[in-house]
Amino acid sequence: MVQTKKKLGFRAWFYLRTGYAQYFAFIFAAVNTLTVTYFLAIENYPFLHAIFPTFGHYIVIIILSGVPLLIWFGYLHYRRVPAFAQEAETVQTSQPYTYKLTPGHALHAQYPLYLSLTKMMLKMSRDEKFTKSEISELTEVQKNIEKLIRGGSVGSPPKSISADL
Repeated sequence: MVQTKKKLGFRAWFYLRTGYAQYFAFIFAAVNTLTVTYFLAIENYPFLHAIFPTFGHYIVIIILSGVPLLIWFGYLHYRRVPAFAQEAETVQTSQPYTYKLTPGHALHAQYPLYLSLTKMMLKMSRDEKFTKSEISELTEVQKNIEKLIRGGSVGSPPKSISADL
Protein backbone atom coordinates (compact mmCIF):
# COMPACT_ATOMS: atom_id res chain seq x y z
CA MET A 1 0.00 0.00 0.00
CA VAL A 2 1.36 3.42 -0.91
CA GLN A 3 1.52 5.89 1.93
CA THR A 4 0.83 9.53 1.40
CA LYS A 5 3.23 12.09 2.81
CA LYS A 6 0.57 13.09 5.34
CA LYS A 7 0.29 9.54 6.67
CA LEU A 8 4.05 9.10 6.68
CA GLY A 9 4.40 12.29 8.73
CA PHE A 10 1.89 11.11 11.33
CA ARG A 11 3.58 7.72 11.48
CA ALA A 12 6.95 9.41 12.05
CA TRP A 13 5.36 11.63 14.72
CA PHE A 14 4.00 8.51 16.44
CA TYR A 15 7.41 6.80 16.35
CA LEU A 16 9.09 9.97 17.65
CA ARG A 17 6.71 10.22 20.60
CA THR A 18 7.10 6.52 21.38
CA GLY A 19 10.89 6.61 21.21
CA TYR A 20 11.06 9.76 23.29
CA ALA A 21 8.59 8.62 25.95
CA GLN A 22 9.72 5.02 26.27
CA TYR A 23 13.47 5.39 25.98
CA PHE A 24 14.99 8.87 25.88
CA ALA A 25 12.82 10.53 28.54
CA PHE A 26 13.12 7.55 30.86
CA ILE A 27 16.93 7.45 30.71
CA PHE A 28 17.24 11.24 30.76
CA ALA A 29 14.95 11.52 33.80
CA ALA A 30 16.87 8.82 35.66
CA VAL A 31 20.26 10.45 35.00
CA ASN A 32 18.87 13.89 35.85
CA THR A 33 17.30 12.68 39.11
CA LEU A 34 20.49 10.91 40.20
CA THR A 35 22.67 13.92 39.37
CA VAL A 36 20.44 16.53 40.97
CA THR A 37 19.77 14.58 44.15
CA TYR A 38 23.44 13.81 44.67
CA PHE A 39 24.99 17.18 43.91
CA LEU A 40 22.25 19.34 45.44
CA ALA A 41 21.23 17.25 48.43
CA ILE A 42 23.72 14.60 49.42
CA GLU A 43 26.89 16.68 49.10
CA ASN A 44 25.39 19.36 51.36
CA TYR A 45 24.48 17.01 54.24
CA PRO A 46 27.43 15.38 56.03
CA PHE A 47 25.45 12.39 57.34
CA LEU A 48 24.27 11.56 53.79
CA HIS A 49 27.73 12.23 52.38
CA ALA A 50 29.08 9.65 54.83
CA ILE A 51 26.67 7.03 53.43
CA PHE A 52 27.36 8.01 49.80
CA PRO A 53 31.00 9.24 49.70
CA THR A 54 31.14 9.47 45.87
CA PHE A 55 28.68 9.81 43.02
CA GLY A 56 29.65 6.29 41.87
CA HIS A 57 28.77 4.81 45.26
CA TYR A 58 25.45 6.66 45.15
CA ILE A 59 24.58 5.29 41.71
CA VAL A 60 25.44 1.70 42.64
CA ILE A 61 23.48 1.82 45.91
CA ILE A 62 20.47 3.49 44.30
CA ILE A 63 20.44 1.01 41.42
CA LEU A 64 20.78 -1.99 43.73
CA SER A 65 17.99 -0.79 46.00
CA GLY A 66 15.91 1.28 43.57
CA VAL A 67 15.47 -1.20 40.72
CA PRO A 68 13.92 -3.94 42.90
CA LEU A 69 11.77 -1.32 44.62
CA LEU A 70 10.54 0.03 41.28
CA ILE A 71 9.84 -3.50 40.05
CA TRP A 72 7.75 -4.01 43.18
CA PHE A 73 5.86 -0.77 42.53
CA GLY A 74 5.23 -1.88 38.94
CA TYR A 75 3.91 -5.20 40.20
CA LEU A 76 1.61 -3.43 42.64
CA HIS A 77 0.37 -1.15 39.86
CA TYR A 78 -0.60 -4.07 37.62
CA ARG A 79 -1.72 -6.62 40.19
CA ARG A 80 -2.84 -4.95 43.40
CA VAL A 81 -3.97 -1.39 42.72
CA PRO A 82 -7.25 -0.73 40.88
CA ALA A 83 -5.58 1.97 38.74
CA PHE A 84 -4.41 -0.44 36.03
CA ALA A 85 -7.77 -2.19 35.85
CA GLN A 86 -9.46 1.16 35.31
CA GLU A 87 -6.85 2.15 32.71
CA ALA A 88 -7.35 -1.13 30.83
CA GLU A 89 -11.12 -0.70 30.94
CA THR A 90 -10.83 2.83 29.53
CA VAL A 91 -8.58 1.68 26.69
CA GLN A 92 -10.85 -1.29 25.98
CA THR A 93 -14.00 0.81 25.73
CA SER A 94 -12.32 3.33 23.42
CA GLN A 95 -10.91 0.60 21.12
CA PRO A 96 -13.01 0.48 17.94
CA TYR A 97 -12.56 -3.27 17.41
CA THR A 98 -13.87 -4.24 20.84
CA TYR A 99 -17.38 -4.63 19.50
CA LYS A 100 -16.70 -5.70 15.91
CA LEU A 101 -14.45 -8.13 14.08
CA THR A 102 -10.96 -7.10 13.17
CA PRO A 103 -10.22 -6.96 9.45
CA GLY A 104 -8.28 -9.85 7.98
CA HIS A 105 -8.35 -13.43 9.20
CA ALA A 106 -11.02 -12.92 11.87
CA LEU A 107 -13.47 -11.35 9.42
CA HIS A 108 -12.70 -13.53 6.39
CA ALA A 109 -11.74 -16.92 7.83
CA GLN A 110 -12.09 -17.48 11.58
CA TYR A 111 -15.63 -16.27 12.23
CA PRO A 112 -17.05 -17.42 8.90
CA LEU A 113 -15.74 -20.87 9.87
CA TYR A 114 -17.46 -20.63 13.25
CA LEU A 115 -20.70 -19.62 11.56
CA SER A 116 -20.40 -22.45 9.03
CA LEU A 117 -19.72 -24.99 11.76
CA THR A 118 -22.80 -23.93 13.72
CA LYS A 119 -24.91 -24.12 10.55
CA MET A 120 -23.50 -27.59 9.85
CA MET A 121 -24.27 -28.76 13.39
CA LEU A 122 -27.84 -27.51 13.14
CA LYS A 123 -28.36 -29.15 9.75
CA MET A 124 -26.85 -32.42 10.94
CA SER A 125 -29.00 -32.41 14.08
CA ARG A 126 -32.08 -32.03 11.84
CA ASP A 127 -30.84 -34.65 9.35
CA GLU A 128 -30.90 -32.06 6.55
CA LYS A 129 -28.70 -32.03 3.45
CA PHE A 130 -26.40 -29.16 2.48
CA THR A 131 -27.36 -26.99 -0.47
CA LYS A 132 -24.91 -26.23 -3.28
CA SER A 133 -24.59 -22.61 -2.09
CA GLU A 134 -23.78 -23.74 1.45
CA ILE A 135 -21.16 -26.11 0.13
CA SER A 136 -19.63 -23.33 -1.98
CA GLU A 137 -19.58 -21.04 1.08
CA LEU A 138 -17.74 -23.72 3.06
CA THR A 139 -15.32 -24.23 0.17
CA GLU A 140 -14.59 -20.49 0.08
CA VAL A 141 -13.94 -20.40 3.83
CA GLN A 142 -11.68 -23.43 3.45
CA LYS A 143 -9.72 -21.68 0.66
CA ASN A 144 -9.26 -18.61 2.88
CA ILE A 145 -7.97 -20.74 5.74
CA GLU A 146 -5.58 -22.61 3.42
CA LYS A 147 -4.33 -19.27 2.09
CA LEU A 148 -3.64 -18.09 5.66
CA ILE A 149 -1.85 -21.33 6.51
CA ARG A 150 0.44 -20.84 3.50
CA GLY A 151 1.33 -17.35 4.79
CA GLY A 152 -1.00 -15.37 2.54
CA SER A 153 -3.54 -12.79 3.55
CA VAL A 154 -7.29 -12.57 3.17
CA GLY A 155 -9.46 -9.54 2.70
CA SER A 156 -7.92 -6.16 2.21
CA PRO A 157 -6.39 -4.10 5.01
CA PRO A 158 -8.16 -0.92 6.06
CA LYS A 159 -6.87 2.16 4.29
CA SER A 160 -5.19 3.39 7.48
CA ILE A 161 -3.17 0.23 8.03
CA SER A 162 -0.26 -0.35 5.68
CA ALA A 163 0.55 -3.76 4.27
CA ASP A 164 4.01 -3.73 5.83
CA LEU A 165 2.72 -4.02 9.41
